[in-house]
Amino acid sequence: MTASARWTLAGLAVVAALIAGLVFSVRDDSPARRTSGPPELSVQELAGARQRADLAPCPAGTGRGPEQLRDVIVECAADGSEVDVARALAGRPVVLNLWAYWCAPCAQELPALAEYQRRVSGSVTVVTVHQDVNEAAALSRLAELGVRLPTLQDPSRRIAAALRVPNVMPATVVLRSDGSVAKILPQAFTSVDDIAAATENALR
Repeated sequence: MTASARWTLAGLAVVAALIAGLVFSVRDDSPARRTSGPPELSVQELAGARQRADLAPCPAGTGRGPEQLRDVIVECAADGSEVDVARALAGRPVVLNLWAYWCAPCAQELPALAEYQRRVSGSVTVVTVHQDVNEAAALSRLAELGVRLPTLQDPSRRIAAALRVPNVMPATVVLRSDGSVAKILPQAFTSVDDIAAATENALR
């Protein structure tokens, strides 16, 4: 075999290997091999999950609200409506709790937050922010815990990013009535007394 023929065969082998690699790559990227998201729910199934959770309506608020949250629009988990976050959180002190359905410390903390809301009544508003795409799982977890706090669905973490909250869960942000951040608390609370003490200290 001549040198020219050997070079031709080597070139063809390289081309064949590249083609085989491309085919494998395309096949490997098939839908069955990709990381799947939460199962798609019908409108009726999601409505049923919302009915079982029986969440409080998301706050409407008064005024313009926190400047850093303007133009942040998310979904209200109670009914799927759009929420202008800055306006929703305006006009009152707010305890904003960021969580996800799979977070064990979050599940331990949420009932204490609900109890804290009952304790302070209308003087402070507690709002939770679910930071995972699986809204149905969040609704199921809240129903299981018996927690009916108003909940914002924010899988893209737009609220956390706007408020510069560390990427940890749970995390709590205390907002003053003028919308300014009083304190960011990247920690889990285990009792209503701890939540009350931290909130009161932040709002002094």
